[in-house]
Amino acid sequence: MATTIRPLHDRVIIKRLDEEEQIRGGIIIPDTAKEKPQQGEVIAAGEGKFREDGTRQALDVRPGDRVLFGKYSGSEVKIDDEEYIIMREDEILGVFTTTAKAKSAGK
Repeated sequence: MATTIRPLHDRVIIKRLDEEEQIRGGIIIPDTAKEKPQQGEVIAAGEGKFREDGTRQALDVRPGDRVLFGKYSGSEVKIDDEEYIIMREDEILGVFTTTAKAKSAGK
């Protein structure tokens, strides 16, 4: 049975994006010596935190967004043999956006 989880308040669940294996100078770097990527995809997002006046502040990130986060941000968890990171929205450094290519290149 698959487990579903919903983050509370201003927390998000992120799945790390794997970087392609890089070979520098013909040396293969083993997995244990590689740094973990600091990019991920938002899997789920909470409803937002409450303000002092009792209203809820919506989050800027949504499921499916590709984000950049700090090296030591969040808490790592394992759910159904998949590794995820749960962190607050304010620990996210930025959201990647893609721009549409111009219809005619060279103009």
